[in-house]
Amino acid sequence: MPSRPEFLAPPEFFYNEQEARKYTTSSRIIDIQAKLTERALELLALPDDGVPRLLLDIGCGSGLSGESLSESGNQWIGLDISQSMLDIALEREVDGDLLLADMGQGLGLRPGVFDGAISISAVQWLCNADKASNEPRLRLKAFFVSLYRCLARGARAVLQLYHENEAQLELITTSAMRAGFAGGVVVDYPHSTRAKKTFLVLTCGPPSISTSIPKAKGEDGESCSDESSDEENQTVGFSDRHRPRKKQKIHKKGKGRDWVLKKKEQMRKKGYAVPRDTKYTGRKRKARF
Repeated sequence: MPSRPEFLAPPEFFYNEQEARKYTTSSRIIDIQAKLTERALELLALPDDGVPRLLLDIGCGSGLSGESLSESGNQWIGLDISQSMLDIALEREVDGDLLLADMGQGLGLRPGVFDGAISISAVQWLCNADKASNEPRLRLKAFFVSLYRCLARGARAVLQLYHENEAQLELITTSAMRAGFAGGVVVDYPHSTRAKKTFLVLTCGPPSISTSIPKAKGEDGESCSDESSDEENQTVGFSDRHRPRKKQKIHKKGKGRDWVLKKKEQMRKKGYAVPRDTKYTGRKRKARF
């Protein structure tokens, strides 16, 4: 089984000219990108009023996902960290505007201008500390805070990702929640090894806006019904937009005998003169008046 791309090199180096062309010309990749983007558009749930929306494509690559956005009648702006990917997108004359940017440094876009955002197979790269200066938690914070800022209130962001494990998925969702988003995780075809896909569906806006999470697709290709068991329906809500409360520290009234004995032993090993242990060691003294 080939290694995950994010384990091999940073994205701006991994997707060089050769790899970018290989990626763009693969019929399998083209088909997967189209299907994932169409599903992301479903989850965005844009109003069906014929009015084009301005969408943000995060990690747009060579514009494969952008083609589906254009076919849906929407306008889009794409950003990517790979210059080679963007060069191929320009060669292909995609309809969207393109930006060379590292999403882990923040998006740097005007507040409230986008009606929605998608990302296909990109967000998990933020969890990879491929440089000494890259701290996943800080990069995720910069990304989600800036994404929240550039979306119109009530707009959705749908982020399809390939997380390495559940801890990584929790790190990503927690970062989104701390930035102010509401939403949840939608897992299509949860029991299929090949077809299983994970989407983080986020809503930007005040609590009064409906933040219901779409249903996941089941093994039969249809949405899971309400009668489905919890195992079959992998739609998971995780936030009502409120930032989580910080855990309160529990302050103990006293250190206790065991703690005192442990500290005395440590001091002895360091060569200090320490009084011998007695039955009174660690005992609370009565207050003197």
